[in-house]
Amino acid sequence: MASSTTEATSHAADAAASAPGMPQLDFSNWGNQIVWLLITLIVIYFVLSRIALPRIAAVLAERQGTITNDIAAAEELKAKAIEAEEAYNKALADARAEAQRIVAEAKAEIQADLDAATAKADAEISAKAAESEKAIAEIRAGALESVKEVANATAVEVVAALGGAADEADVTAAVDARMKG
Repeated sequence: MASSTTEATSHAADAAASAPGMPQLDFSNWGNQIVWLLITLIVIYFVLSRIALPRIAAVLAERQGTITNDIAAAEELKAKAIEAEEAYNKALADARAEAQRIVAEAKAEIQADLDAATAKADAEISAKAAESEKAIAEIRAGALESVKEVANATAVEVVAALGGAADEADVTAAVDARMKG
């Protein structure tokens, strides 16, 4: 058995020595390999140039067109946004001016109403003051009359208490003279 193992090993070694190695590295097959390499490269070139690359170019052109359209749309929307902002600012300024005008009109109207109410109140106060002064003058006049009467009565009583007789006309003349100053 040992001899059969040695024989098998020697046959394998002989076969390995006679075999040229990897077929790609065998120089006798290189001509065929180069021809098939060129045919394969030409087929790959034609497939890529006629089918794949036009599709890729179309996709790239479509993407570029989409991007260009999107940028143009964005610029247009930006311009519209700027116009809308300007219109908004103008409307806001107009609204503020209108509000200021309304406030000024309301203030003027309130001031006119206030002036009218003040004038009416002043007229009422003046009328009441005149009435009060008239009433005070009447009270003073009545008070002077009352004081004269009381002074006359008191003078008559004082003279009578002292034991004398007083004439009404003399007492009245004396009180009137004293009251005048």
